[in-house]
Amino acid sequence: MQSKVADLIVILGTGGTIAGKAAQAHDNVGYKAGEIHVEALVAGVPGLSAFRLEAHQIAQLDSKDMDFPTWRRLALAVASHLARVEVRGVLITHGTDTLEETAYFLQRVLAPRKPVVLTAAMRPATALQLDGPQNMLDAAHLLQDPGSQGVMVCVAGQVYGAEQVQKVHSYRVDAFRGRDGTVLAQVEEGRVRWLAQPVAARAALGTGVLPPEGGAWPRVELVLNHAHADGRVVRLLQQDGVDGLVVAGTGNGTLSEALEQALLDAQEAGVKVLRSTRCDGGPVAENGRGLLSAGALSPVKARVELLLQLLAAAPGA
Repeated sequence: MQSKVADLIVILGTGGTIAGKAAQAHDNVGYKAGEIHVEALVAGVPGLSAFRLEAHQIAQLDSKDMDFPTWRRLALAVASHLARVEVRGVLITHGTDTLEETAYFLQRVLAPRKPVVLTAAMRPATALQLDGPQNMLDAAHLLQDPGSQGVMVCVAGQVYGAEQVQKVHSYRVDAFRGRDGTVLAQVEEGRVRWLAQPVAARAALGTGVLPPEGGAWPRVELVLNHAHADGRVVRLLQQDGVDGLVVAGTGNGTLSEALEQALLDAQEAGVKVLRSTRCDGGPVAENGRGLLSAGALSPVKARVELLLQLLAAAPGA
């Protein structure tokens, strides 16, 4: 019996600006996200006809409203399709607002050997100048490249790892960059030019831990160091039953004395705490004062990391 060739790309739609509609073609901000079905998106990109494709709609939402149930459905769908021998990889259309969080979540939960590429758009599908179709086509070429592995993001011709990608501009079509300037590759006229260490060398291990359908997720919140940070918000969150806190410190994760003490008190009471930085790049070094560093993770990715750590530590996990 002849074995199946792994050349099928599965496209999973979640909504976002890439699937958005505006009443006027010149309106790039007054649109409703997630209006166009993924199959219609695919049909609107002529170059995709050269690939063997399969499309499924997972959600149709604005990614500012991304939630845990959708993350769970998406992770299970990605894992299911990657397990099919004929599937080369998975392409996910997503909104830009929380794309970096979803990418890191999928990498940490699944750590897939096959490639998973998220793409998005800063202009709705009704805009005069579209960026979504080219991004989808570039993502398909990336999925077919033999060097591709793991979860990546492909936007504006640039390829980023799930660990480094972050949105840095509110409006431009090249709204993303890699933390500390890291770019894995560039897609140029259908060719992938690798610039950094092959993705296959990434060491992140998948947790494989998700709560059951309808099950409870830990509550992890973000707090920020700033002038006159007195720690009151930490005490209020602790009283409200928070499970974990990520603090975005200044500089090298530095904290006001009052905020640091409030976090140490919360940690002593059983709240898990990670210390990140509100800076756009650079790691947070351990300072020996008792609050664990999130390393080089941005605050929002440190929150995903802490969520997964708490899930893994839960009874019966």
